[in-house]
Amino acid sequence: MVNIKRINELAKKRREEGLTEEEKAEQQKLRREYIDAMVSDLKFQLDNTYIIDENNVKTKLRRKNGPFM
Repeated sequence: MVNIKRINELAKKRREEGLTEEEKAEQQKLRREYIDAMVSDLKFQLDNTYIIDENNVKTKLRRKNGPFM
């Protein structure tokens, strides 16, 4: 699980007094983990999404052509 509390602590410290190089690296690592988790959750949700048409036919949502995260 991503440590949102720590992300917020570092953001607050950055605004108030600045971060050391170690803290900057930690902040970037935590932000990357958060983004990766959000993308993963979104992919899972979209992979399990169906569209029901006017005839009550259930169709799995498909990816369009092109890049997908």
